[in-house]
Amino acid sequence: MAERLAPPRHIAIIMDGNGRWAKKRGLPRTAGHSAGGEAFRRIANYCRTLGVEYLTVYAFSTENWKRSEEEVSGIMRLLAKYLQEALRDMEKNHVRFRFFGDLSRLSPELRKLCLDAESRSSDYHEVQVNFCLNYGGRDEILRGIKAYARDVKEGKATIEELTEAVFSQYLDSAGVPDPELVIRPSGELRTSNFLPWQTVYSEFVFMNVLWPDFSPEDLDAAIAEYHRRNRRFGGA
Repeated sequence: MAERLAPPRHIAIIMDGNGRWAKKRGLPRTAGHSAGGEAFRRIANYCRTLGVEYLTVYAFSTENWKRSEEEVSGIMRLLAKYLQEALRDMEKNHVRFRFFGDLSRLSPELRKLCLDAESRSSDYHEVQVNFCLNYGGRDEILRGIKAYARDVKEGKATIEELTEAVFSQYLDSAGVPDPELVIRPSGELRTSNFLPWQTVYSEFVFMNVLWPDFSPEDLDAAIAEYHRRNRRFGGA
């Protein structure tokens, strides 16, 4: 049996292909999202066994509100169900939760679940799962710019003090290391507004498998591809 390769410290995943998975089977798109939720559980648990410290997943983008009301409502119900279960099992799993994105547009009930999950898991340090929820990379950067501008206006910061490191602390990912590996299943070859600031030197692996079918073996293959890359960060 081949030796298992050490995973990157931080893996990010664009969970794509739920709708096409359902269409191929003649099922409603909500069935695809439900299957995608099970894939997330499978991969999150596997990441924990591998020793991945941070897992960031694209759960719902700022653009996803354009989908049908039925589909959006179904996604939100699944998220609420998962968070309720996570809160119930928190003592057993010791997973820390963070949420990237503008939570203000979520329902009060879902927003409370998100905040409760963050608060109650804040002392766990084994693995951290970052949910990108109502998240868009450009929106995140604009919110960071506005927050810094407010601090300048109030005398808490100056233009001269602004550096990449300082600005990073105004983003949703403040305090979280940048992902070394970004995986996009589904065969699509784009980043879809996912973590543009944080992924400038990430390795991207695009895979021709729909997210509900994504397996631990697929994650192993992505990690193996990551290890084949020569990470020079602009150097020779």
